[in-house]
Amino acid sequence: MTGTIAVIMVFGIPIIAIITGHLQKQSKIKASMVKDQVELEKLKHENYLIETEKMKLELEKMMLNSPKDKENFM
Repeated sequence: MTGTIAVIMVFGIPIIAIITGHLQKQSKIKASMVKDQVELEKLKHENYLIETEKMKLELEKMMLNSPKDKENFM
């Protein structure tokens, strides 16, 4: 019985270390992915704001260029 426990201990500890290492690597990869997704969402939001401002300026330019058609834009 003691020999069986010793064999389990000898082979069990490295297997647990391998599994733990793998889980830690997975956690780091997931954290990195979440960080990248947050950065992507920030960039999308910035792009949205820039595009919105661009469209607003284009509309103002169109309204200034043709004041008689001002009512059509509103």
